[in-house]
Amino acid sequence: MEGSQNSNTGLKVGLGILVVLFLGTAFYTSKLYSEKQENEKTLMSEKQQVMSDLNNMAKDYDEAIAESDVKNQDLVMARARIQGLMDSLKVSQNSVGNLWSYKKKYMAMQEEMDVLLTENDRLKGENQYLATSLDSTQIQLAERTMFTDSLLVQNTQLTTVVKDAAALQTVGLLGMGVIERSSGKQIPTERAKRSDKIKVCFTVAKNMLAEGGDKELYVQVIDPKNNVLGANAQIAFDDQVLNYSLISRFNYENRNLNICEYINELEDSNFEKGRYKINVFNDKALISSSEFELK
Repeated sequence: MEGSQNSNTGLKVGLGILVVLFLGTAFYTSKLYSEKQENEKTLMSEKQQVMSDLNNMAKDYDEAIAESDVKNQDLVMARARIQGLMDSLKVSQNSVGNLWSYKKKYMAMQEEMDVLLTENDRLKGENQYLATSLDSTQIQLAERTMFTDSLLVQNTQLTTVVKDAAALQTVGLLGMGVIERSSGKQIPTERAKRSDKIKVCFTVAKNMLAEGGDKELYVQVIDPKNNVLGANAQIAFDDQVLNYSLISRFNYENRNLNICEYINELEDSNFEKGRYKINVFNDKALISSSEFELK
């Protein structure tokens, strides 16, 4: 009888030990599973962050490429490498080793981008300097032309000579689309959809015979569909009616005066693609014309 009781006691103790071992194993397994889930969640979050950083870098390259007048092959190739890395990251396994490898590649590409964009800005600056130098040369040629013209009209009646020679003239008329940053910085662009404004610049040439003081010229910007942009207001001169985009008002002091005016984008649409025409009028007299194209 006593042996039977001892046997039952031993069985109970054994079962108790098995229960404790089972519960301990279940607890440990549950803990390992929770840690695995947390690690996978952390790796996925970091993977998404790296993907977001690469996507932002790609957008910076796209913007730099779009703003370049001449396609920069170094920027294009770097953009392609970023796309390849993004495609690879999408299908990569979620592991610490893999993620660290992609982070190192991203940091290397970040350093490369800083160098490439700095060089791209330098090249744009040089191009703008060359354009400014060309405008300066055109102004000098225009001044010489005006001087020569004034000599040729000496044989006409004096009153006619004085009236014609005293009229304001413009040179270097230029139009372009511009992207306007929130900082106020303006970047020239040939793309219609990216243009926030149309910029019209010209130089009122020096004329010692003209009377100084407050002056105004009428600027007319015509889009590819033959619409007059801007204010599209009218003014009548005798039997002639002029539709103009804006009135450029300035104080003239008998010397070269650089002027830039702007046409804002329409509220409900972008600028049209195609060739634009610019005309500048002194009263009803057309004194300069130019064209430019937005793609």
